Amino acid sequence: MYKFKPILKSMLWGGEKIIPYKGVESTMTSVGESWEISGVKDNESVVAEGPDAGMKLPELIARDKGALVGQSNYERFGKEFPLLIKFIDARQDLSIQVHPNDKLAWERHQSKGKTEMWYVVDADPGSRLRSGFAKQVTPDEYEQSIADNTITDLLQEYDIHAGDVFFLPAGRVHSIGAGAFIAEIQQTSNITYRIYDFNRCDDSGKPRELHTELSKAAIDYTVLPDYRTYYEAKEDAEVQLAACRYFTTSLCKLTKEYRMDIAELDSFVILICTKGNGTVTDDCGNCISIKQGESILVPATAKTLDIVPACDMELLSSWVKE
Repeated sequence: MYKFKPILKSMLWGGEKIIPYKGVESTMTSVGESWEISGVKDNESVVAEGPDAGMKLPELIARDKGALVGQSNYERFGKEFPLLIKFIDARQDLSIQVHPNDKLAWERHQSKGKTEMWYVVDADPGSRLRSGFAKQVTPDEYEQSIADNTITDLLQEYDIHAGDVFFLPAGRVHSIGAGAFIAEIQQTSNITYRIYDFNRCDDSGKPRELHTELSKAAIDYTVLPDYRTYYEAKEDAEVQLAACRYFTTSLCKLTKEYRMDIAELDSFVILICTKGNGTVTDDCGNCISIKQGESILVPATAKTLDIVPACDMELLSSWVKE
């Protein structure tokens, strides 16, 4: 099992919550994102401890192949790790944006698209986010709304609280609002089309680039009655939050020792600790500690995981199985 060094990213809109939440030492300010496990080119995660300390994630995959990621995943993705795991702290509203699907991303950028999900770890009072259109619009109406600064009127807004979940397939317009602290699970892709940025300027005083034409063809204009994911949290049990061909994610709220059976997955498993601390032991006796703000990568060869919380503990588990 592996822990990785977090990749901290200072952002125009970033806050000051990530470093104390994770309990790491850093002098960085305005940290908007912590990339927990990443195979993104030039942002590859590095093993933090143990005999493989210093190795990059793609090097682990090249060495261990299907034993690490699962045979079907290795055949599907090769040395590219299929998920990117982040914590996001928004001190200000993020830009309104959209991500292309696999087909469009490959045609334009030779990249995967980006389907993702959000789990709200914490939220300041009054925090909101946007997901999907609130009413039917045409591509031309959408473009006009950007020109006249009314795009926010077209989108569905939600008050958010800890535990809220949103699934965001590629093509869904969205933005994270000020005060939101989120765990994000997504396809390995860094393709984002910025639709609207509230007329903000970058550090040099220039308006940030918008991708109006690129986004126009990437958007799914379908309107749904509700874009929130509803689930019933249970103690000491796995509750599925999202399932698609790109990832499956479940939530475990643990008050006592719990055995997770992963023998049939043929996939790595990522555990993201959003609250508490404890230990994880696999069926070969390998044991690793995990605490709030940490993520671990469990190889596909593991059959069971015995999770022992030291106090009330909250884990997100994610894997990939087409």
